[in-house]
Amino acid sequence: YTIEVRILYVFLGEITMLFSSTVFLFVFLPLVLFFYYLPLRGRRNAQNVFLLIASLGFYAWGEPWFVLVMIGSILANYLLGLWMARARERTAARRLVTAAAVCFNLAILFLFKYLTFTLSSLRAALGASFPVPEIALPIGISFFTFQALSYVLDIARGRAPVQKNPLWVGLYISFFPQLIAGPIVKYETVAAEITGRRESWADFSGGMCRFAAGFAKKVLLANTLALVADKAFDGGALSAGMAWLGSLAYTFQIFFDFSGYSDMAIGLGRMFGFHFQENFNYPYLSRSITEFWRRWHISLSTWFRDYVYIPLGGSRVSDPRHYGNLFAVWLLTGIWHGANWTFIAWGLYYFVLLALEKSMGWDKRRLSGWRILPTFLLVNFGWVLFRAASIRAAGTFLAAMLGIGADGVWNAAATAALRDNRVIFACAALFSTPIARWLGGRRETQGAAGAALYTAGLLAAAVIAFTYLAKGAYNPFIYFNF
Repeated sequence: YTIEVRILYVFLGEITMLFSSTVFLFVFLPLVLFFYYLPLRGRRNAQNVFLLIASLGFYAWGEPWFVLVMIGSILANYLLGLWMARARERTAARRLVTAAAVCFNLAILFLFKYLTFTLSSLRAALGASFPVPEIALPIGISFFTFQALSYVLDIARGRAPVQKNPLWVGLYISFFPQLIAGPIVKYETVAAEITGRRESWADFSGGMCRFAAGFAKKVLLANTLALVADKAFDGGALSAGMAWLGSLAYTFQIFFDFSGYSDMAIGLGRMFGFHFQENFNYPYLSRSITEFWRRWHISLSTWFRDYVYIPLGGSRVSDPRHYGNLFAVWLLTGIWHGANWTFIAWGLYYFVLLALEKSMGWDKRRLSGWRILPTFLLVNFGWVLFRAASIRAAGTFLAAMLGIGADGVWNAAATAALRDNRVIFACAALFSTPIARWLGGRRETQGAAGAALYTAGLLAAAVIAFTYLAKGAYNPFIYFNF
């Protein structure tokens, strides 16, 4: 009886269907692949309808009511796209539709993500006592809203044709691999693949390997590092050493958590014939903050570049306007990440760093390798602000890292955290470099034996990762609610 209950929990216990959940790995994905490639093989329209239904079901598994919000967003942006196609050649009409699309999509974000925060902040500032509604946040709303807005804006810019079939617009916005955590896929990059893609064994097998690598990064590295980070950030007494270990753990956790999930999304897309753009490019090897944001969360930074920064004038304006454009982009970037003053402060922190780099011309120069370390430290400090529950808590944590108000330089908690996780920290540092890509390249020069060894290594890592899940191991996801 105990075994039967345990099996039921392992396979059906997750409320939300993460890629690293057993219900996704052993129920949802196999069923979707089976029907897509066997009964529906060669019937593109039927395959697309099936993927749309599966994607809505994937979202509804954890959000049975909020799936209606997504469907409403799909229908509204489909109609806005048709309107934009008719108005595109007339400047005034195009601007009107653009304003309508921006207002509609941002209104959805504001209602569900920022209304409670805004009212709470006003109540605190005014010393008032009016009630503030508690509004649940739909999973991944920032991601699918930005994709929906991309659809209309790409039509306005002439980058992609309008889609006459609302089901295909729905598939683009709701496609389950990138639905709840990105990468943010711009419509222009996949418009042709919605109906004209071609699946191949090379794409499918490559996608499986990419998914396995991301799965291992997420479960074996990110989830383990999360335990150290959570212990450090729980608000208890901190030694300086434990504060540094906690900040480094979170710095590596968020990278392997998010890049691992992006790897899984990109791999899943390839398994169905879609090609998403890369989202990470070894960001912790950056030599400047400017370079870091060309390597980190690439789909978000390029979204803001293409749809906000460049339309505002980018860098081809006067210096005051240029810095104003940077300020607007990074304020919005901070707000996008969450309804908390820490995220706003985090975005403005990067505005200050990037403005300083531009004022010194570092954004246009090839910098020497020694700058990797100070850049990494600046990013590490930023992640403390990102992770902390409040700005006050972030200040306390950063002070502890400098030994101010800390519980000594080193204590037993720091010793235990380093002793138990030294191998994980070493692996995290190692796999933040292109070592895995180098190994993947080596397999191509070693023929069948190299390919078999590489595949066996990925399979072994995936199997070990699954054993962690089967034991009910800690399985959070940082970007889940963004």
